[in-house]
Amino acid sequence: MTSVNDPAPDAAAPAAASDASGSDAAAQAPLGSVEAARIAVGGLIDGGVQYVVVSPGSRSAPMAYALAEADAAGQIELLVRIDERSAGFTALGLALSAGSPAAVLTTSGTAVGNLMPAVMEANHAAVPVIILSADRPEELRGTGANQTTIQLDLFGEHVRFAADIAAGSNPLRAVETALSAATGAFSDLAPGPVQLNLAFRDPLVPAPEERLPPTSRRQRFRIGTEPLTMSLAPASENLPERRTVVLAGHDAGPVAEAFARAHGLPLLAEPSSNARFGPNAVGPYRLLIGHFGPDSAMPIERVVVFGRPTLSRPVASLLARADVPSALYQPVPVAWYEPGRRTELPLESLADLADFAGRGPSAWLDAWLLAGSAAQRALDGILDAQPAATGPAVGALAWKHARGQLLLGSSNGIRDVDLAGHPGTEPSATVFANRGLAGIDGTISTATGIALGGRQETTVLLGDVTFLHDAGGLLLGAGEEQPQLRIVVLNDSGGAIFSLLEHGAVAEAGGYGDAVERLFGTPHSVDIAALAAAYGVGHCSVSTTAGLAEALAAPFTGRTIVEVRTDRHDLRALHGRIKTAVAAAVAGVLAG
Repeated sequence: MTSVNDPAPDAAAPAAASDASGSDAAAQAPLGSVEAARIAVGGLIDGGVQYVVVSPGSRSAPMAYALAEADAAGQIELLVRIDERSAGFTALGLALSAGSPAAVLTTSGTAVGNLMPAVMEANHAAVPVIILSADRPEELRGTGANQTTIQLDLFGEHVRFAADIAAGSNPLRAVETALSAATGAFSDLAPGPVQLNLAFRDPLVPAPEERLPPTSRRQRFRIGTEPLTMSLAPASENLPERRTVVLAGHDAGPVAEAFARAHGLPLLAEPSSNARFGPNAVGPYRLLIGHFGPDSAMPIERVVVFGRPTLSRPVASLLARADVPSALYQPVPVAWYEPGRRTELPLESLADLADFAGRGPSAWLDAWLLAGSAAQRALDGILDAQPAATGPAVGALAWKHARGQLLLGSSNGIRDVDLAGHPGTEPSATVFANRGLAGIDGTISTATGIALGGRQETTVLLGDVTFLHDAGGLLLGAGEEQPQLRIVVLNDSGGAIFSLLEHGAVAEAGGYGDAVERLFGTPHSVDIAALAAAYGVGHCSVSTTAGLAEALAAPFTGRTIVEVRTDRHDLRALHGRIKTAVAAAVAGVLAG
């Protein structure tokens, strides 16, 4: 990613810094720290920032006081998190659902480094997060002063813009440039995170006679995050018939569904594509790709890609095939790959994409829909035969019952939905996922930000290891609004995903069984109910699909945890049974 370093913005000092005579000396007088902070906060507000997440610290005090003033005046909303990593991911979630850049403030030193995971995710997912890192003034750098390190360029290529704002200087120009870079105003850059490294000298606090302004009720503006649909004109009959599939990866949007429908093509949509619906959507598509391989009666000829596919090896293998041309719809710059590093042909217009894809023969779409229906029945039959909750069954139910907003955690959760979640006629929830780098960190914090920014019912599905990784994200600032957030935790006492990878085969072979369990399974005995009680969050525990369905159908307010207890040791065998049943069902349909 491109990073712009601005060591010291040259913007003129505000009128307040000049005396009545307008002398050069007065005009160039350094700003006090709190005064400079107020200018920075004003620039953030003017640039559309609605939320700032603050982690406490001393060097960042001027910004904290200026933000408290803006919060009291109803100009901005503050959230407080004692853990900077949680603060970063909360800001990420707020930016995702609020439709505007969100900022996070930290003091100097290791506090800034704790933002790195959220910044990395925001980079690859093109999310506008503003990092406000407080720093020591130049005369203290390199002297061994407490909590002083090299903060500018700490995030390297992961930010679109980085500015070191000298103590006493006017920060406005840097703030404005940062907001432009974060929101994609520069034509050659995708949106993404930026860093404003603000140096402050003593005094770091307001004057004794100053007071917060009278509290004013903030008028909240929300960008609608309701599920979207769209339509395109039917494909021209002049287009050639081709056996093309539409692959909708993360963040593809409803345009992928509309394109597949307009061109009569099967739609293979990941859950976080927000395109997994409509008459052309195929549910367990990843188990069907091999049935339309090069040796089949109807092999796939072309692939058109919307968004970023990340979830399955069959999809990765399809895109890697040299004999199957593929094209990527890319109307704007994206942050998840470097130009020239992928094999798909990037196309900026739907007209060019239509010429590449052609239109599907009726038998082509029919074959996929029949195979998909047979596969779904076979999969559902395996899951229904087992009353105890399993990962795929939990994924299917979470998908079915989600309303408003849904965040799918990395690891098995999103893959379970991808495998077993039934595509609806229309979308029932707006789906989010941290697929920039697909890490498990910060998921509860991200969900909290999404729920607060979207201001509607939100469900997050995640595994127990992901939950424990961000358990501190359950801690909210004193007096803050409770998000309407349901946290569904699939608790199988460890990391189940590795059993579905090569490590599962290693464990079955026996030679490294104990090592695989210890190093990859990471078993634990944490009492999630006690953890929920410690944070004042509601909790219930279920172990069957019927119990989970009842819990998901129940209304809730505030935050609640639905813990689904299950056993991961049969998971590899379960997936084997699913693959066998689906293969037999699909072979029968296609042979007929």
